[in-house]
Amino acid sequence: MAIRAALIDMDGTIWVSPVRVADVRRELGLPQDGRPILHQLAELPPEEQARGIQVLRRHEARAVELGSLHPGAYGLLAFLKERGVKCALVTNNSGASTSAVLARCALPFDLVFTRDDGAMKPDPEAFLGPLAKLGVLPAEAVVIGDSHFDLIAAHEAGIGTVILVRPEEWMRPFFPPEASYHEVQDLAEARDLLARWVP
Repeated sequence: MAIRAALIDMDGTIWVSPVRVADVRRELGLPQDGRPILHQLAELPPEEQARGIQVLRRHEARAVELGSLHPGAYGLLAFLKERGVKCALVTNNSGASTSAVLARCALPFDLVFTRDDGAMKPDPEAFLGPLAKLGVLPAEAVVIGDSHFDLIAAHEAGIGTVILVRPEEWMRPFFPPEASYHEVQDLAEARDLLARWVP
């Protein structure tokens, strides 16, 4: 089936962030258990939860201020748009952080979906929601991300085509063993891989 939509992650995929999630967890005293930080914070007492959210927002603001666009991001989106593939930015970041990134670099996404808009990855609804809005079936989509969150959400949503850009080693134990994916070193390699599937 032809690819009609690309669901693209932000941090670590098209945006280079100076903030390491492991450092944020360490500051908050949270374990590396493979879950999103906000899911972990939700289990804490209200006072600790509020402090944790403040810390997270501070790091997110720093990621916007000091981050930069990954080389090849414009080329990847231009390649997809030229072939009529709809592009959605799907991120666990806040709407404010995502808007700030997009204000710095005008990327031509057809749809932007943040944690403020609905489910967060690895919940499959984080992908199924945007696909429904785009009018595209899971079998007609490709996910381009960098983490186990992207892979798990895609696998559970029934999206069989997944490209992971240099996932970090600590994430690999959380990869579903039955999930298939293609691993690339950068966005240029991702574009070359897509050229095989999107004529």
